[in-house]
Amino acid sequence: MQFVAAPARLSTDSATFEADFAARLHWSAEQDAAIEERVAAILADVQTRGDAAVLEYTQRFDGVQAQSMAALELSQAELKAAYDSLPAEQKDALTAAAARVRSYHEAQKKACGESWSYRDADGTLLGQKVTPLDRVGIYVPGGKAAYPSSVLMNAIPAHVAGVPEIIMVVPTPRGEKNPLVLAAAYVAGVTRGFTVGGAQAVAALAYGTATIPKVDKITGPGNAYVASAKKRVFGQVGIDMIAGPSEILVLADGTTPADWVAMDLFSQAEHDELAQAILLCPDADYIAAVQAAIERLLPEMPRAEIIAKSLAGRGALIHTRSMEEACEISNRIAPEHLEVSSREPQRWEPLLRHAGAIFLGAYTSESLGDYCAGPNHVLPTSGTARFSSPLGVYDFQKRSSLIEVSEAGAQVLGRIASVLARGEGLQGHARAAEMRLK
Repeated sequence: MQFVAAPARLSTDSATFEADFAARLHWSAEQDAAIEERVAAILADVQTRGDAAVLEYTQRFDGVQAQSMAALELSQAELKAAYDSLPAEQKDALTAAAARVRSYHEAQKKACGESWSYRDADGTLLGQKVTPLDRVGIYVPGGKAAYPSSVLMNAIPAHVAGVPEIIMVVPTPRGEKNPLVLAAAYVAGVTRGFTVGGAQAVAALAYGTATIPKVDKITGPGNAYVASAKKRVFGQVGIDMIAGPSEILVLADGTTPADWVAMDLFSQAEHDELAQAILLCPDADYIAAVQAAIERLLPEMPRAEIIAKSLAGRGALIHTRSMEEACEISNRIAPEHLEVSSREPQRWEPLLRHAGAIFLGAYTSESLGDYCAGPNHVLPTSGTARFSSPLGVYDFQKRSSLIEVSEAGAQVLGRIASVLARGEGLQGHARAAEMRLK
């Protein structure tokens, strides 16, 4: 079958660029009304009936016949057996990736995840106490594909943060368990695992059932039902983010082989027909070379149909006036994945303010970040990198302010607080501070 991948060819010199550019970027995050209605019903049912509802939905949606929740729980022995059963090559790759992810997040914890305090001249102690969450739930997609990398990226930072209980849920349609996913759970330190998925799994984690414990926060990607469920339970529990379709933006100066860039664009386009792959480059001849590479390489891709629809619907090859302008446009997009495919990536990196992850240099393919470079691959999408960050150790911690006011400090702070409290008409606040004055 012949697939035609025709990403839009745009130029910042064009009078219609802004309108054409906006049309490419537009993506509605509104969920289908029918999905929202069904998710609301599932959440309410699980909240009311607990395990019985989870069993019923698991049978209906995944085709798994289970008489009790015990049949859906993954034992530590089963996780270890899955790890032991892996071919040596897979086992080595999994443990190497886990080690790199763990090392990165341990460094992250040292940089931003430690408690601290100091004392004023009058002896008042001020500081911040950092403590891990008690229990978190991680959602791992299943079904059409298995994602052991998602297990590592969600469970390892939670483990490094010091979370004592990590509960994994993963759908297993028709009861098919992926050994690589189970092995990843073993390597990453998952405490308990359940073979349930969808909105019912999110509900079970958010509300708790007789078998699945209620968690403090839910992280991990999923389909539209999972995203809708996470949005609805937010407030009862924390969530990481509401993720949109995957994105890649490549800033190229024309020095990277065109085939490499074409394949990097494919690496995100193959996720989903709504995924977005964009190239920004000041060299028109190079853009033509990438287009030719796309057309030549696409037929050999197993997911060619999805890639073609993604590139045709949301992809773009944009000719810019300069690399500086390309950086400006990149900041407007605030992409999930940003590759700086340049001979001098360090020259352009300071100009880039908004991105989930920045990949510097021709050899730094986005796919390495997805699996084994070390930084987390759970990233903000749909422009939310303007105000959001990658999943990290800090997502599994909370911060408490520490205040210990000395007697001398109370004489200074008490007067300040009294004036401000009386200005707000809060006499109790003022008098509480004044009582400590000499």
